Amino acid sequence: MAEAAAFQGTGPSSAPGTGPSPAQGPGPSPARRWLRRTLTIAVGAPLLAGLLQNPSPASARAPEEGQVSRTVDVSIDTLTPSAPVEGDTVTVTGTLTNRGKRVITDATVNLRVGPRMESRSEIDQVARRKGFRSDSDPQPPQDAPEIDIPRLEAGVSRDFRFSVPVSKLDLDEEGGVYQLGVSLTGQTSDAQYDRVLGIERTFLPYQPEPTDKRTQLTYLWPLISASHISADTASDDQQTPVFQDDELAEEIRPGGRLDEMVTLGADLPVTWVIDPDLLASVDAMANGYRVKDGTGHTAGTDANRKLAERWLGMLEKAVQGRKVVALPFADPDLASLAHRGKAVPGSLKHLQSATQLARSTVETVLHVQPATDFAWPVEGAVDPSIMAVATSAGARKVIARSDSIQDDDLSYTPTAARPLGGGTTAVVSDAELSTAFQGDMVRAEKSTLAVQEFLAQTLAITLEQPQDQRSVVVAPQRTPTTSQAQAMAAAVRGLGARRWTQPADLVAAAAAKPDPDASTSVPRTSRYPKKLRDSELPVDAFRDMKTTRDELDDFKVILTDATRVVPPVGNAINREMSTSWRGRAREAAIYRVDVQDVLQGLTKSVLLVDKSDLTLSGRSATIPVTVQNKLLQDVDGLLLQLSSSNGTRLKVDGQTSARLPVKIRAGHSQSVKFPASANANGQITMTAQLYTADGTPYGAPMDFTVKVSEMTPTVMLVIAGGVLLLVLAGVRMYTQRKRLAARAAEAEADAEVGAAMEAEAGSGAATGETPSGDAPGTGAGPGDETAAGTGDTAGTTPAGTAAGAGQPSDPDADTGAESGDPSGPGEKVDR
Repeated sequence: MAEAAAFQGTGPSSAPGTGPSPAQGPGPSPARRWLRRTLTIAVGAPLLAGLLQNPSPASARAPEEGQVSRTVDVSIDTLTPSAPVEGDTVTVTGTLTNRGKRVITDATVNLRVGPRMESRSEIDQVARRKGFRSDSDPQPPQDAPEIDIPRLEAGVSRDFRFSVPVSKLDLDEEGGVYQLGVSLTGQTSDAQYDRVLGIERTFLPYQPEPTDKRTQLTYLWPLISASHISADTASDDQQTPVFQDDELAEEIRPGGRLDEMVTLGADLPVTWVIDPDLLASVDAMANGYRVKDGTGHTAGTDANRKLAERWLGMLEKAVQGRKVVALPFADPDLASLAHRGKAVPGSLKHLQSATQLARSTVETVLHVQPATDFAWPVEGAVDPSIMAVATSAGARKVIARSDSIQDDDLSYTPTAARPLGGGTTAVVSDAELSTAFQGDMVRAEKSTLAVQEFLAQTLAITLEQPQDQRSVVVAPQRTPTTSQAQAMAAAVRGLGARRWTQPADLVAAAAAKPDPDASTSVPRTSRYPKKLRDSELPVDAFRDMKTTRDELDDFKVILTDATRVVPPVGNAINREMSTSWRGRAREAAIYRVDVQDVLQGLTKSVLLVDKSDLTLSGRSATIPVTVQNKLLQDVDGLLLQLSSSNGTRLKVDGQTSARLPVKIRAGHSQSVKFPASANANGQITMTAQLYTADGTPYGAPMDFTVKVSEMTPTVMLVIAGGVLLLVLAGVRMYTQRKRLAARAAEAEADAEVGAAMEAEAGSGAATGETPSGDAPGTGAGPGDETAAGTGDTAGTTPAGTAAGAGQPSDPDADTGAESGDPSGPGEKVDR
């Protein structure tokens, strides 16, 4: 009785009316246990005899047995320690939920520990099994505790908790992998006899002493994200990068996915596998960035800038003294490049530039020397074309997976390194271990089962050939969620005692002594998984990349400071072939269009100014063509060509076409003048086109029309005569004005003489003298204003002429109206 109470499981208080909780009262007595097991044997013996005589009915009942055993959902939420040793106490907690429609009565919860498993395939079978199988599931240990649940209503859940010393679990002293199950046995109103109504299985790796040869285990810890930076930059001197969105800030903030990866990985013996583009993106945030906002962009927040600084500081500290593997910049999709991109000339150059950029980026941001000779195809799936593409950019080690390069003929797990010849090594990661933490790991049950199976698989690998040390690599999914990362970390920590594994970095795993019996055969291209092939980047994506790259190459040669354009646009082209676009075809297409728009907006800032049609009169003239530069830097190295559609009528600099160099300052326009000579009248179409120094057309051509009107000798003579007449008319007008001025002066002198004479005559009158000559009354007086103006004299007096003349330069009264028409023939011009 005391022994039973010591191992009694504990649970929460029962619901009202359901009886006392197991934690509140003693468990079943040994006598009751003995009676239940005796009845089970008594009932089971005849059943077993019937099975032996006629196995077919038993096989038919197995599915029914499995269906019944799913009435109760048994969830194992925690199992500690995950890899116990002698002297430990195993604690299992979880939840029981009645999924059926009937009340369960007289139920008992038991631990079931199975015999030692001998292979990894046996672990796989148990992991896939659903429902209870009496022919394969073990019975509860003799001294293990059990929990009584008198009543469990439909839809109701109850927690359970077991604490059992390892010594009571009937484990072998040599250790091994064991099935550990939690089952509920009870009755329902339609079947009032004991039967298993629910069961959950997990694994208990037990290795009390370190093995002689421990497996070297390499766990890759990927720091990879989607592409966030656009090709655009601000116009300031720092060229502040512009982000497509602000989602990266969510990943690096405390509790975010990337923050959790760094926090967890800092304390784990893992190999960091980093996309340099992620480092460049976070570094850009830390130094100030902008985010697209409709048609423009706004400044990133200072809070996000501090988040970026914090995350980089944490990562730099975490990787010190650790092995860091740098993938090519932006993690290019090698399979898409091999299967689709090779059809487009120049695609492999993108991979080469991405590889060259990887090392410098990691060294600059993290201040560590990374390994850059590794390539990692999607999910480790390879074929000859993928291997060829991966090695074309300098990679000598390709991370594959065992479901691609398979070892079907081996009964054990071979070492990961596989030399393929030509200096290339395939590092074959274990498929089961690499996919152990995919799917939803938010629920404690899912993560606990995944961790226990992972640990069981690693122990089984070591025990396959305990006399030989092998090297195993785990390459998980590229972008684990937060919950997946936490489960991965729990698994790696579970190996911390190093009783059957020891950590190794990826460089050491690639250099490990290969297994001579391991497969080195790369599967044919036809065996590449269809699901992966369907998610590859299309050929059109690589055509877009080539178009953008060609435009960039043509543009950079005219720039005096190409560093303001080439790095942001070139890096954006690398991001266009990122693995992160798989499953996001629409977003990938939008990103490529955005990159093209940014570059074309720059290239179109150097342009020919539209020109209206011209009329060319004469045999020779100068035709100006204007080039405008809207960029913030000078452009040089351009040639402007002007071509005539008809060299017979109009030649440019003596030829059908001519080219002149162009250099334009930032924000200015430059007019280029071409000498032209006409030989015949008519309309000629002229074409202006910019070229780079190597003869590549730059921008669109511009057409305009020149109308030529040739001047014959007769026409020239007439024009010369007209000009001569105009000159003579001008001379005549000048002469007349001089005459008028002289007459005015003479009239003024006569007026002064007359005034003197009148004064003298007035003096004579006073003394009785009358002057001879003019009759009295002919002088002009105040009373004679009208008479003076109406005299009968035919001619104009000198005084009147002067008054009428106005200014000395006015024409003479008899000059006549001037005409703009050419002079008539025989007209005499007065000089």
